[in-house]
Amino acid sequence: MSERDDAKPAGGPLLTRGYLILLALSALGVVLILWRFIVGLGVATAMNDGYPLGLWITLDVVTGTALACGGYALALLVYIFNRGKYHPLVRPAILTSALGYTMAGLSVAIDLGRPWNMWKIPLFFRDWNLNSALLEVALCIMAYVFVLWVELSPALIAKTRYAERVTPFLDKALLWVIALGMLLPTMHQSSLGALMLLAGPRLHPLWNTPLLPLLFLMTCVAMGYAMVVFEAIFSSRFFRRPSHTAMLYTLQKFAAWGGMVFVVVRFVDLAVRGRLALVGQLDLYGVMFGIETLLWVLPAVLASRTHANDPGRLFRGAMCTAIAGGLYRFDTFLVAFQPGPGWHYFPSVPELFISAGLISIELAAFIALVKWFPILGGIRSET
Repeated sequence: MSERDDAKPAGGPLLTRGYLILLALSALGVVLILWRFIVGLGVATAMNDGYPLGLWITLDVVTGTALACGGYALALLVYIFNRGKYHPLVRPAILTSALGYTMAGLSVAIDLGRPWNMWKIPLFFRDWNLNSALLEVALCIMAYVFVLWVELSPALIAKTRYAERVTPFLDKALLWVIALGMLLPTMHQSSLGALMLLAGPRLHPLWNTPLLPLLFLMTCVAMGYAMVVFEAIFSSRFFRRPSHTAMLYTLQKFAAWGGMVFVVVRFVDLAVRGRLALVGQLDLYGVMFGIETLLWVLPAVLASRTHANDPGRLFRGAMCTAIAGGLYRFDTFLVAFQPGPGWHYFPSVPELFISAGLISIELAAFIALVKWFPILGGIRSET
């Protein structure tokens, strides 16, 4: 029996006290989403003509999809570099990615002025603006949500009467599905960076660089590995799965050194463009840049071989990388964006609770699915 075939439902009671709290937050989020569709964006949000991209896009789409790149990052190792030993981590990473991207798609629908027209995006190809970064992001995210759920479908149908008939077809199709799973995140993650190039001088010089597409792609890979480590330690702790710290240590090293490469590229770019002096300024932007850099560097310090079997240290390193990447993207889209005098933005209370509700829905769905379906693998004991 292969490691992948050894995956089993986690089982156990679902409606625990913590899970009921997640359901309550999810329900509140759903109610506020319905209210937003009734009253419109102007009443429900604090967005304006100066800040048209608010919390839902910045947190749930720009940052959330990067945190959901664990499946993409692991697929690079397993399918491109043939590191099959990481295969037991792929299925839960794909589940995390599928849920994260689904919530990102829902966030986009909530944020649109006329969401009922979303279906036209993939079908009205004659009207496409082929120079639009947003078009590529929209098409790729739509396609990638479908790809992720197809990749996960063998686990979801494993115990059904359709498994014997459908599984052979899926096995043949998965080669092409995985190839798309490699291509689509590469395209839309870099396009999210390219999107902010349109801001031109409105983006602070510490973040405004032609390398934005590359930097966004680099951060999503590092954040993806970090979230695989987080998810694995979470599953080990709460679902009583065997710890597999040797693999996680290697992944955390990839995340940590990926962050270090990002920092080096960023500083070299600033030096070449004559903007390095801005780093030392003690204004909001210099301070935020410094916090980002510190958070990127810390995981490399924590990734010590002497602490390779310390899950707590791995967890802290993964969180530093995830927060560093999230803060970089948050700063690029909101903090470093300067639309001009007179414009201000801080999320409204409904925006905050809707975002909290979407995150709660994602967590609740993850817990339910790993308890009901064979997602978490039975990892062989490490020696």
